[in-house]
Amino acid sequence: MGYLRYVAVGDSQTEGLNDGDERTGYRGWADRLAELLAAQEDGFRYANLAVRGRLAAGVRAEQTDAALALEPDLVTVMAGMNDLVRPGFDAPAVAAELDAMLAAFTGAGARVLTFTFPDVAKIAPLVRHLRPRVIDLNARIRAAAGRHGALVVDTFPHAVTTDPRLWSLDRIHASPLGHARIAAAAAHALGLPGDGTSWSDPLPPLPPVPAWRRAGTEAAWAGRFMGPWVVRRLRGRSSGDGRTAKRPRLEPVALP
Repeated sequence: MGYLRYVAVGDSQTEGLNDGDERTGYRGWADRLAELLAAQEDGFRYANLAVRGRLAAGVRAEQTDAALALEPDLVTVMAGMNDLVRPGFDAPAVAAELDAMLAAFTGAGARVLTFTFPDVAKIAPLVRHLRPRVIDLNARIRAAAGRHGALVVDTFPHAVTTDPRLWSLDRIHASPLGHARIAAAAAHALGLPGDGTSWSDPLPPLPPVPAWRRAGTEAAWAGRFMGPWVVRRLRGRSSGDGRTAKRPRLEPVALP
């Protein structure tokens, strides 16, 4: 099935952070997927409503009606991780927001693709206590997708999704390679020609790292990235404050 009107909703991962920069702009997995779709269909157009820092409730409140107004035939929904890392995380409430979005988009006749989250304990060992939350939320996402006939890119079972080369130094956002793999996974789920299961293939093994160096790396990560994140939360600030969608209208896609 060809798609002509693709709308992406979500947070920083869908916005494309760390696949590019603030000066040149961000590409990201959704832009990469749009390029693959544009190569399949003349007249294809794409909008990206995602805004960094948004919680699931914010994604639903700010982006659902705007997306529906564009009358998409394909919608991707990736949200919930910003909720999951916060104290007081309420899995049923977050899942309800995601469920409502899937219901709205499938009810409007769009094909919907959503995502589970990888094993955070293997990406950032200092937050391994969040692993049960990821497992719980992933189960709820799969169940919601099943209720509404949405497709799912299930990242958690695949070891490559926790490979450090797929993640930026902040371990929050995908690297350019990570964004490329997510786009390939989405293309495979949608059945695009030429996109098999290679997105989940492991990368060549990395050389072993001594324990003392791993400990130093974890301490440096906590100081550089985890600490500032905590400070923003205490101040009630978000990385998305004052920001709007980078691509709010359906527009043609320039192929690379």
